[in-house]
Amino acid sequence: MKIGIIGTGNVGSALGKGWASQGHKVVFGTRQPEGEKVQKLLAEVGEGVTAVPIPDAIQQSDIIVLATPWNAASDVAHAVTNWRGKIVIDATNPIAPGLQLAVGHTTSAAEQLATFLPGASVVKAFNTTGAENMLDPLYDGDPITMFICGDDADAKNTVTELAETLGFDVADVGGLEAARLIEPMAMVWITLAMKQGLGRNIAFKLVRR
Repeated sequence: MKIGIIGTGNVGSALGKGWASQGHKVVFGTRQPEGEKVQKLLAEVGEGVTAVPIPDAIQQSDIIVLATPWNAASDVAHAVTNWRGKIVIDATNPIAPGLQLAVGHTTSAAEQLATFLPGASVVKAFNTTGAENMLDPLYDGDPITMFICGDDADAKNTVTELAETLGFDVADVGGLEAARLIEPMAMVWITLAMKQGLGRNIAFKLVRR
């Protein structure tokens, strides 16, 4: 699969490294593809991974991962005019100052994003845990859970495959409206890891009997 990752922060870098190691073609979309930080990332990820301006990454890829701060999502959405046929993985979290949810109850970041992307299939995923767990989702040999949701079954199957390739157990929470549940889960992780001082090596796991 050809995957365009918009954002070169911790989450985007971790996902890019993981998928590139599994043989997927990864291209990073960034405002400064020639910058020192980006070039260092490319060297770490390895041969075959490239960095290009954001519109180019979107146009070149079938699957787009939005791994930017939420307040940058609208700019990315309007970077190109044609999103038809794209699978967009929304890994953002709508965080307001004070580590509070900026969007919730009657909508979600994922639902708002979908209105910006006519013709795209939006799947919420990779937002409920930290980058460290994306690099290594196994705890004592057991996979942690990646919660996803979306309205397109085929798109969710593709995202499930990508998550399982990284080592996650996937739980499909339902349609895109379920992002109203998944996005607050990220705030639980952030609160425990940051505010409660448990650190970033914690994770959620759905246990089945």
